[in-house]
Formats: sequence, structure tokens, C-alpha cells
Amino acid sequence: MIESIGIVGAGTMGNGIAQVCAAAGLHVTMVDISDASLARGMSVVSSSLERLVNKQKMTDADRHAALARIATTTDNAKFADCDLVIEAATENEDLKIKILKDICAKLRPQALVATNTSSISITKLAAATDRPDRFIGMHFFNPVPLMALLELIRGLQTSDDTHAKAEAFAKRIGKVSITAKNSPGFAVNRILCPMINEAIFAVQEGLATPEDIDAGMKLGCNHPIGPLALADMIGLDTMLSVMEVFYQGFNDPKYRPAPLLKEMVAAGRLGRKTGMGFYSYGKSA
Repeated sequence: MIESIGIVGAGTMGNGIAQVCAAAGLHVTMVDISDASLARGMSVVSSSLERLVNKQKMTDADRHAALARIATTTDNAKFADCDLVIEAATENEDLKIKILKDICAKLRPQALVATNTSSISITKLAAATDRPDRFIGMHFFNPVPLMALLELIRGLQTSDDTHAKAEAFAKRIGKVSITAKNSPGFAVNRILCPMINEAIFAVQEGLATPEDIDAGMKLGCNHPIGPLALADMIGLDTMLSVMEVFYQGFNDPKYRPAPLLKEMVAAGRLGRKTGMGFYSYGKSA
């Protein structure tokens, strides 16, 4: 049974995963490269839990207990007693492989390892570890505390036991899991990201304004958020990385990234995290 969780990365995805695990009663060790990054991540978790208290979805005592279950450190050696370690670093294959090799050297032989990648081959990442049969993709969705889905991706080497434990873990933290084969984008992003990319092509061609495109998809297709606002939330650099993985992985021109997407990333207009994307969010966004 999985009781102790390690998380690599205290950013948006990492701190969100830490929050839901701690709130579910699991012990969490969150690692990042600096104390400042860890402090920012914990501040986000604390504020998020406080909002739940204010909405009467959690008691203040439960909030304090959840925070107490999260330990932060810059030392990967602290993962030694974890049952499962989830890598939630930047969507960069070389970086992920480097991190996975490093953390595997610190783990117990029976510990499971997961990656939160949204597009990179699980089979390839598993092959870089010392435990490919105990490796699985766990694709969380942003914002993690609010999104119900956890997409599980089996690599060629992933064992049935690892998959079963991942399904049980998803249920333990209150997520509904679906399972996809290892293929660029898996199931959800295989459909979602090309749709967003097509919306960017539509803006590039002057078909409609970002506001009208988003309004059309919200009001005409009942989407809770428009594709361009969603792209800004995901991060345009992340969107570009995903589309490039699709383009290379499928060798199909229908997945080529929109030139406007490339240009906006080159300009540093990455969406909410930089305050400017298809929409302006101000310096505080």
C-alpha cells in the first residue's frame, strides 16, 4: 500500500499534487532545487487549503494537519523511504531522464516511480530507470486540487501490479483514473492540444479574435474555458513542446505547431505565468 509520496518539483503541478496527497492523509516529501522554490510552493498550498476552509469544504484543523504532512527539502536522498515518487519537473525529456536516474539511485528497490509528463514517451523514460516494470505515467491536470481526472499511462514495461497500485493510489487521493497506451499525447492531450493549436491557427489567419473564438467554444460547445485562455493557463511554451513532440512522434504535418505559437514563445509571451499571452494578465498574474 502506498502511504508515503515523494514529489520532484514544487511548481504548479508539484505543489498541487502535494496538496491532494497530504489532504488524503499521505505523507509527502517535496523536493526542489532551492529553498525559495519550496517556500513559494508551500505558500500556494497553504493559500489553496485556506480557501477550502473558507468555503467550508475543510476544517481548519484538517488544513493544519495536511500542511504538517508535507516536508520540503532540496535533498533527493530524503526520498529513501517513499513508496512512490512522482516526477513533476518541466516538460523536457533530457531533464526528466537526468532527474529520474538521480532519484532512482536514492530509492528502495520496491518503490514505484511515476512521471507527470503530458506528452513524453513513458516507455523511453522507463528505460532510463533501474525499475522499468515499476514505472508508470501519471498525468495530472491543472489545477490539480480541482480537476477530477488522473490519466494513467502504461509503458511497454509497466507491470500489472504497478498499474493496479497506481489505480488504487488515484482512488485514495480522490481522483478518477483512466488508462491510455503509450503514444504521443496519450488520450486527453492527443485530442485537446491539436484543438488548441487549431484555435491558434484561426487567430493567426484572422478568422476571429481570441475573445470570439473562446466565446464560441464556451457557448457553442459547452466548454468551461476557451482554448486560447486554456493555452495561456497551460503555458504557451508547454503547448509548443507538446506539439513538437506530436509532430516528431507521428511524422504527420497535421500536428505542426502554429507559427504564431512559435512566435509568441520566442517573444516571451507565455501566458499567465509571464502576464501576457493571448490575453493580458498584469504583472501580478
